[in-house]
Amino acid sequence: MSDDPGQYLTAGPRVGLRPYSLDDAEEFTRRARESRELHRPWLFPPDHPDAYATYARTIIEDPAKVGFLVCERAEHGRIAGFVNINNIVRGAFLSGALGYGAFAHAARRGLFTEALGLVLPYAFGPLGLHRLEAAIQPGNAASRALVLRAGFRLEGFSPAMLFIDGAWRDHERWAITACS
Repeated sequence: MSDDPGQYLTAGPRVGLRPYSLDDAEEFTRRARESRELHRPWLFPPDHPDAYATYARTIIEDPAKVGFLVCERAEHGRIAGFVNINNIVRGAFLSGALGYGAFAHAARRGLFTEALGLVLPYAFGPLGLHRLEAAIQPGNAASRALVLRAGFRLEGFSPAMLFIDGAWRDHERWAITACS
């Protein structure tokens, strides 16, 4: 691990965003296992190297996805979590679906507020998107607070929207646009 500023696509004072790498499997999956209690029942990131390899390859190779590892600069680039833009649609829509997760050691420290503050200009700048959406389960207060701090607005409620942990889960739909 190192904090070479050149490794980041963009960086702030405390975090840098860099692309996924297959070489990150050991650290990423260890952090995911350490974070199970924090993530459940909202999130199920890959927690074994083979699952990580499949997950990372999908993000790296699919043109409808862009993924960022959020790294702590003061901790020699230690992975704090991830932010992905999925289901990117071009044309008149220019939209993507935001997914993210902080690992337990990084939670409640403001790192993801900074990370989203880096992702948004990247999404609305170099990626050329106009709109990002975040689907959040109603009971996930931390996720809701994060998007509120980032300037997202609540746009609606979708019953049985996503299949998570063996059941169709309700979600609130939050969004932000480049002109927000």
